[in-house]
Amino acid sequence: QVQLVESGGGLVQAGGSLRLSCAASIRTFSTYAMGWFRQAPGKEREFVASITWSGGSSYYADSVKGRFTISRDNAKNTVYLQMNSLKPEDTAVYYCAATRPGARTYDYWGQGTQVTVSS
Repeated sequence: QVQLVESGGGLVQAGGSLRLSCAASIRTFSTYAMGWFRQAPGKEREFVASITWSGGSSYYADSVKGRFTISRDNAKNTVYLQMNSLKPEDTAVYYCAATRPGARTYDYWGQGTQVTVSS
């Protein structure tokens, strides 16, 4: 059974940094593309960043480009989201997601971790 467990969320002041981690219990983790999404209160879930199975390519929402960095360590079955220069509008529950090779949607989701940025 696939499990994704996020950690690293918390309360930070505007301009601060956090690093989120997502530990995946996927035997073939290195073949999965991974993504981060977020959902703010009263809003729909939105894409934040994604990374290919090898880590060779990554993609970002315009709202976080230049401030957030997604990375992965396939030896540790873990994907990270380094968040710098945080803004109050980054406040949301952040979710990790995994997509199987060849799939067009994200198949597995974590339970989420809360990030709150105070002004």
